[in-house]
Amino acid sequence: MGRDRDAWRRRAVGAVVGSAVGDALGAPFEFGPAGALSARFPASGAEMCGGGGWEPGEATDDTQMAVLVGESLVERGGLDLPDVFARFQRWAAAEPKDIGLQTEDVLTNGMPWDLAAATHFQVNARAAGNGSLMRAATSAVYFARAGRAATMDAARRLAALTHGDPAAWEGTAVFHELVRTALHGDDPIAALPGILTEVHPDHRERYATVLAPDWHPDEATEFNGAVWPCLGSAVWAVRHTGAYREAIRAAVDLGGDTDTVAAVAGGLAGTVYGVDAIPEAWRAALHVPLPGSRGRVLREAELRSLAEALIGPAHR
Repeated sequence: MGRDRDAWRRRAVGAVVGSAVGDALGAPFEFGPAGALSARFPASGAEMCGGGGWEPGEATDDTQMAVLVGESLVERGGLDLPDVFARFQRWAAAEPKDIGLQTEDVLTNGMPWDLAAATHFQVNARAAGNGSLMRAATSAVYFARAGRAATMDAARRLAALTHGDPAAWEGTAVFHELVRTALHGDDPIAALPGILTEVHPDHRERYATVLAPDWHPDEATEFNGAVWPCLGSAVWAVRHTGAYREAIRAAVDLGGDTDTVAAVAGGLAGTVYGVDAIPEAWRAALHVPLPGSRGRVLREAELRSLAEALIGPAHR
């Protein structure tokens, strides 16, 4: 039993730290061409380079929002949606270095927490960005102990805080269940057919396409800032590599929304391989500034502590 708890802990910490590391490694290459990381760093080792306004190892809004979600879950003892939304609002008001246009509008449009995203969706009719998926590592760890139905439901409810399109809810729910499966030591890729049966029928076919074994990100019909190709690309990176480092390099080398694709791939790969598989040099450089928190900056130690708080006493 002790061995099982230790394995769960390593995987849970791997999910949280792995997502943050992927985010930070991908940030300098955001909106760049495919293959940019390998062109600059043909061999592994010095990829945590910084650039594009980011310091080496600096995480973006992806990880900042994931931390806000995780800290709310721990401090409130469960899912308190108004509290999560209020934390998001304070963060947005502090003018973070990076924030998605849709997320910013939802958090600053003056509407209450349970209407802001829905109103944005009604007005704009498009809200299937990857902004709820990018921040899901902490909540995926927290709700993994509750089972498939509960973790997917929690993912949808958290996604709906900022994204009114149910397509974004379903992608976040799939990621939650992939992490839950991996935390139990099972193969999340092999579990995909079963997970897809839990996706809402209106969105199942599109997710089945991008999560199919023979799908390649080059076949995406939307930019990977959309939730479907983002999740599909992250799963592709994990499916077609055999280690955390290779999965993140593959994710970043796809180009486009590199920080988020790598954050999602990093969360999943970190769960599959555990925190010890994440290169030490990448972890050492990692830091997460938190706008709106009086200059607080989280590093690996603080992210580890958060992950361990999220898993609860049963798995410590």
